[in-house]
Amino acid sequence: MNRDWEDRVTAAWATLDEYPEERAGAFRAVIDALVDELPEGSPLGLFEQASAWDSTGHSDKAVPLYREALARGLSDVSRYKGRRAKIQLSSSLRNTGLAEEGVELLTPELDAPSDELDDAVRATLALCLSSLGRDREGLSLVLGALAPRLPRYQRSMANYARALVEP
Repeated sequence: MNRDWEDRVTAAWATLDEYPEERAGAFRAVIDALVDELPEGSPLGLFEQASAWDSTGHSDKAVPLYREALARGLSDVSRYKGRRAKIQLSSSLRNTGLAEEGVELLTPELDAPSDELDDAVRATLALCLSSLGRDREGLSLVLGALAPRLPRYQRSMANYARALVEP
């Protein structure tokens, strides 16, 4: 889509906190109006609608929309939004009792080209793992992501992270 549309979507998302829970439908209507400008079935539109449902507390309604956006090639249209959709879908799957699917979806993202979403991948994957009783693996991911940002002890924390999952 064009830059103007993307800018308007970004501006709409910047207003999310202005919509209390009882007006969540009004926020979704703003997103729906923007999506209506796209061709029907656009993966970008499906992603925005899924995100709107998700951000207003309806993971169950978001899951099928995220799945459809990815199936329709969201990652081909925007690698960044495709990756966001995988993170958000995994979180929603976890919230709806399907954490194992979240793990399956996000694990390959650990080897994807690096970007600013790397830590979100690891954090969401850690939550999914924790929901499955795999806390040591989750903690390892979080410590591994945190280690390079520490002012000291980077090597030690990275080693501790590895030790949590090595035999």
